[in-house]
Amino acid sequence: MQNGKKLLEALDRRILVPPPLWMMRQAGRYLPEYREARLRAGSFWKLCMTPELAAEVTLQPVRRFGFDAAIIFSDILVVLAALGVAVEFQDGSGPTLSRVNSAAQLRQNVEDWSGAFEPVYEALRLTRKELDGSMALLGFAGGPWTLASYLAAGRGGDEQKAAKLWAYRDPVGFAILVDILTTCIAQHLIGQLSAGADAVQLFDSWASGLPPDVFARWVVEPTRKIVAKVRRVVPQARIIGFPRAATLKGYELYARETGVDAISLDTAVSMDWAAETLGAHVVLQGNLDPVALVAGGRALAEAVDHILRATREVPFIFNLGHGILPETPVEHVEEMIRLVRSGQ
Repeated sequence: MQNGKKLLEALDRRILVPPPLWMMRQAGRYLPEYREARLRAGSFWKLCMTPELAAEVTLQPVRRFGFDAAIIFSDILVVLAALGVAVEFQDGSGPTLSRVNSAAQLRQNVEDWSGAFEPVYEALRLTRKELDGSMALLGFAGGPWTLASYLAAGRGGDEQKAAKLWAYRDPVGFAILVDILTTCIAQHLIGQLSAGADAVQLFDSWASGLPPDVFARWVVEPTRKIVAKVRRVVPQARIIGFPRAATLKGYELYARETGVDAISLDTAVSMDWAAETLGAHVVLQGNLDPVALVAGGRALAEAVDHILRATREVPFIFNLGHGILPETPVEHVEEMIRLVRSGQ
């Protein structure tokens, strides 16, 4: 299918050489122009929630590097803010928020959510106007398990204990929480697609270390529901899932059961295994180690070469295995792009 946007062609299961390329957190602190915009905004949250600034930051890396996709500059905690949770970002210490121990503490009137999301949708509309026809625009949201972990712990970091305890001790109450999150996330993804996003990615960043039954119940099943809810409204919606650091069996289950078009792989997954095991069922995305990108040189060249060789016979989108690190030299990003697009 020819649609002029390489990333969308890959999501439609075309094998492209070279593959389309973008990076998670590609708009961020490694760019001097981002740091200048962040200073002007005064806070991270204001940068996210001011459409003109969010659009500017979204466009910075695609203007500098010519990626095949822009991803809207926002944050997964926008969903929690829409649910009435007070969210604060402190420089150097990450987000803090009101801890929740009952779904009754959340704003559950669906009509109340749209206003909280409108700055994101306006940023998407502004960004869409500035992109040429070959550039895809991505929206995103956090996965239900990851957002539930934030709510239960009242903070960021890889903290799952509070959510696990809630799920084990009160599975009925936790299911109500996850159902609310699932509905709100689906609405937000639909809103982003309606505002101009070509595709969306679902980040379940804290999917690691879960027992298989817990992973199936609280990661896979809610994701399946989100995909189904989105496609009831936007039947052709293209959705990428990222159950970061899941087990190999977990990735298989996620790819088989959720209905996502593509699965993003973290750095620990063998791309040879993924191409052989998952490539016939979903588009693959990933999975360059962000530290190899910081290192540059031979480490970067060898890592890129291995990924490209492993994926040459499956639909594939080149990306990192997690977000780009702030200390990444800009010239290393330029070299990565050259390596991917030259196949060397």
